[in-house]
Amino acid sequence: MYGFQEYKSMDLLSDLKRLLPLAGSRLSADEPMAAHTSFRIGGPADIFFEPASDDEIILMASYCQERDIPLTILGNGSNILVADAGIRGVVIAIGEPMAGIIQQDDLVMAGAGTRLATLSSWAANHGLSGLEFASGIPGTLGGAILMNAGAYDHCMAEVMVLTEFLDEKLQVSAVVRQEHQFAYRSSIFERRCLIITRACLQLTPDEPQAIIARIADLNQRRRASQPLELPSAGSAFKRPAGYYASKLISDCGLKGCRIGDAQVSEKHAGFIVNVGKACATDTRRLFKYVRQVVADRTGVTLEPEVRFIGDWQHWEPDGDQG
Repeated sequence: MYGFQEYKSMDLLSDLKRLLPLAGSRLSADEPMAAHTSFRIGGPADIFFEPASDDEIILMASYCQERDIPLTILGNGSNILVADAGIRGVVIAIGEPMAGIIQQDDLVMAGAGTRLATLSSWAANHGLSGLEFASGIPGTLGGAILMNAGAYDHCMAEVMVLTEFLDEKLQVSAVVRQEHQFAYRSSIFERRCLIITRACLQLTPDEPQAIIARIADLNQRRRASQPLELPSAGSAFKRPAGYYASKLISDCGLKGCRIGDAQVSEKHAGFIVNVGKACATDTRRLFKYVRQVVADRTGVTLEPEVRFIGDWQHWEPDGDQG
């Protein structure tokens, strides 16, 4: 068995292309992650792969396990900050090649790579309500299930019936309803190394025009209140019990606070935005600074909603979460 550092000296990409001969451009080396994240920040992934099937995921993940090659599973890159040094090993990004929607009455089965905006629009056009809240969330179905994504007092837990996944041994398995263990921005998938592949949702029949009107209203409210014109990873911090993160940040006078090209949005203090060519190091420093100021002035410790991914070995080793 090769250790990863030893194995990197070999032609890893050529080896993987032999393993996955149909992958084509879906498999690449030294792929800049800034092109695959909503923050538009992040260094290169050693290997970047967009699988088109469960079998391809199993082949790649098994290969990595057998050779001690680090493996990172991502969706649409909408809730992460990737280190400037990038991501070592292999990134499996479950996206468009694993999208697709099938309907049976009020049940909808969709691939994990299906974008939430696409799924909510499809449901509206087919007279199915329940995903209006998700129309403006820039992620995939798999990522939304993993973190129980939500907006406007609704979340994925309300509509989930069944989720199929590959378990730690890369065996196909599934959870149903309460077995998802949904909590605020959390699920069984967030706590274990499981790879979501597809899911079944139960929606509610309604008039398409009424659903479309509700989506339009929510999207207008988003445009009016959120900095959608700038790259970000969505809400920077989770909502602390009894408070709103954005109000705490704003009340501490942090709107517009900036480190490099990373800035607390002047439009909505709950967002940290990339106003130019922000680097990951400055952006994470801003997360940490905001967290520290809010804790010092209010006694409330904010927990990042954004995940910090990749090679952060040169980050300040002080155990911070921001």
